[in-house]
Amino acid sequence: MAAQPNEIPALEVLVEKAKTLFRETYGYEASAGGAAPGRVNLIGEHTDYNMGLVFPMALPLVTVVVGAAAKDGDDCKVTSAAATGEMMSAQFSLDSTQPGEPAWANYFKGVVHHFHAAKSLPPFNAVIVGSVPLGGGVSSSASVEVATYTFLEELTADKAASEKDKALACQAAEHSHAGMPCGIMDQFISVMGKQGAALLIDCKTLEARRVPFTDPSVSVLITNSNVKHKLTGSEYPERRSACLESAVVLGKESLRDVSLAMLEENKDKFDEVTFRRVKHVVTEIPRTAEAADALEKGDYVTFGQLMITSHASLRLDKML
Repeated sequence: MAAQPNEIPALEVLVEKAKTLFRETYGYEASAGGAAPGRVNLIGEHTDYNMGLVFPMALPLVTVVVGAAAKDGDDCKVTSAAATGEMMSAQFSLDSTQPGEPAWANYFKGVVHHFHAAKSLPPFNAVIVGSVPLGGGVSSSASVEVATYTFLEELTADKAASEKDKALACQAAEHSHAGMPCGIMDQFISVMGKQGAALLIDCKTLEARRVPFTDPSVSVLITNSNVKHKLTGSEYPERRSACLESAVVLGKESLRDVSLAMLEENKDKFDEVTFRRVKHVVTEIPRTAEAADALEKGDYVTFGQLMITSHASLRLDKML
């Protein structure tokens, strides 16, 4: 018999699960909470840290964080049952939010560290639950970070000055506490994503444009390869460094400012692998803009062809 697909739990179900877990763990009711989605990037790979364009959309898979000010003690305690269902706990002081063990808690602690009103935070207890697969390549880390930030906003009744500031703080948390030099895409879409739309993000200007995607005859299929995705332990940092160094070689701030003609004229400055990786980025940025325009017009044939071209470029230009 074929395996039955797992239903995605509704947000309300996850919120109740989180509130129940908090009550059972800490013995009183949660008073604040936040939720944030995972994402899939439709097109625009390895372009965010090159100040290019990306085109992600939020998923119905979410992370929920609920909690309340601690009843006693000066430490913060967090319990996680996110995605795996395995119970994990961590404890830390607001005076000591540097990264450490357990590693999973660094995403949470990093957001506490970079929270805009960190000095007004009381010691608190919190729980994390969610449906975003860990290591599935759908940005479980950004989902945790943004949900945590939203929880802290509710806990302090003090919101970030803007959605952009919130996303940047969560990105800073991943840089400083998880050791992952990610671009801004994952945090931006987790903060700004809306149902029924993809988001074209300009990673240079940090401007975003929502593109409606509500045609009921079209679905986005996301396949789980069961290959664990871990950016901090992958070749991602190597590819990022190669791109940033190549921009310097070409005398540009980023590869966003490099044309294909310019790259071809300077081909002799790069080894073959670096040239191909830079070529992917230089061609992917305009391809992403074209794809967003095609989707907005409902031209799914062109959009699909651009996705296929993007995937081929990732494979042939050594970006996978």
